[in-house]
Amino acid sequence: MHMTAAQALTEGGDARITLGGAGANAYGCPPHPDPGLVALGSSTASVISGAAFEAVTALCIRLHQRPAGHAAEAARLRRALLQLSGADTVPGTEVVLAASGTDLHLFATQLAAREPGVAVQAVMAEATETGSGVPAALAGRHFAAGTCQGQAVSRGAPISAQTPCEPLEIALRHPDGTLRSADTVDADVADAVEQVLRAGRRCLLVLTDLSKTGLLAPSVACAARLQQRHGDRLEVLVDACQYRLAPASLAAYLAQDFMVAITGSKFVTGPAFCGALLLPPALARRTRKRPLQALRLYTARSFWPDHWPAAEVLDDEPNPGLLLRWQAALVELQRFRAVPEPLVDRFLQGWGQAVGERLRSDATFGVVPVAPLDGARGGRWSGGRWDRHQTIFPFLVYRRGADGRRTPLRLSEMVDLHRALAQGDAGVGDPPLAAMRFQLGQPVACGQRDGQPVSALRLCASARTVVDAARSPQGRAEAVAQAMAALDKVRWLVQ
Repeated sequence: MHMTAAQALTEGGDARITLGGAGANAYGCPPHPDPGLVALGSSTASVISGAAFEAVTALCIRLHQRPAGHAAEAARLRRALLQLSGADTVPGTEVVLAASGTDLHLFATQLAAREPGVAVQAVMAEATETGSGVPAALAGRHFAAGTCQGQAVSRGAPISAQTPCEPLEIALRHPDGTLRSADTVDADVADAVEQVLRAGRRCLLVLTDLSKTGLLAPSVACAARLQQRHGDRLEVLVDACQYRLAPASLAAYLAQDFMVAITGSKFVTGPAFCGALLLPPALARRTRKRPLQALRLYTARSFWPDHWPAAEVLDDEPNPGLLLRWQAALVELQRFRAVPEPLVDRFLQGWGQAVGERLRSDATFGVVPVAPLDGARGGRWSGGRWDRHQTIFPFLVYRRGADGRRTPLRLSEMVDLHRALAQGDAGVGDPPLAAMRFQLGQPVACGQRDGQPVSALRLCASARTVVDAARSPQGRAEAVAQAMAALDKVRWLVQ
């Protein structure tokens, strides 16, 4: 039976993209365009655009007319991603498609294995900054109750006979949410890597670029030193699932022989649940025969490179939902890449300055500190690119009590606030912004204040923000005005 494009977009993932009673998934996104929603929440998920939905509908029709064409479409999408990401400037780079960023961590752990019987243990940033399912995936465990291939599994159970090895997590912030120094984080990472190797295990070091709140850790220099020191006992995975990377930055990671995990569903604003693992040439050559039987419930033959010997054990079950979501993401990525990089750079600089100044000057908000990306330790190899600008702005929200004290909203209140921002109900006497609807990044844990856990909302720029702003001379002013209106509505709702 033919499946509609909107319905297909919700298939081939897990429960997080299953629609609830309100017709939206766990991220609050419906599977069709919502032009009345101002999208500023790309650190979490975005609603599909009209242009992307048209391309998805066309691909959905092609897949229905030619059911055997799934493999060819997957190969086309992998080639397009190589070209649009800039990975094709590192010849020999290979692409593996996956349903989500969590799946990508599971894949990387399997590829990091060398010889039977030698366990792989990961060193990663704390899960609050990455994802709740990431530790399980890196340990080789099922991280949900079902897989993207539609198989029911036991959450937390090992995916294979290999004994799971839990990752070592490194804190990026102090308990109060302030930043730990880059040198301290790097030192902790190096100590953890040494601990793994002394135990006779192989190490998978995860370099997060960027975290939920916009952090890069450990430093690129630290990862490179550890790679050089420990040779083939250590592999590096760059968790770039936010995909806030300029092509030159991504290519530099690949040239360093780092795996790079990206998704099309954060900065790029494709629908949630489309991921890709970019394998640098040397690593691709040494892993192309690595056993993949343990991943059979999570992937299909056509999602791996052509003529990849190890993938022959995989079933070729189609996952049209994944193909459609990547089709949507590539529409956005292509539009973004058409904007000249100097223009992208200038816009993000100006937009970020305006947002940062507003958050610092308004007593309703508390700025959550984010380390600069363009300093001496800032961290990437490609200085001067647009990705040195902050594009995720996490902030606390304060209420002033009768005694005049400012107290941050609790998590449950932030969840309610996040939901209210996306609603457009206006009553008599309400300001015009009450009818406006905004999507911000979902609340994320950010330490404690006065012994109480607090969380931050996130206001984000995205590829779509840039493209829309580039359409006219007034575009930048309109983009800034939308961000200010979103913060105005936060303040109005709190008051």
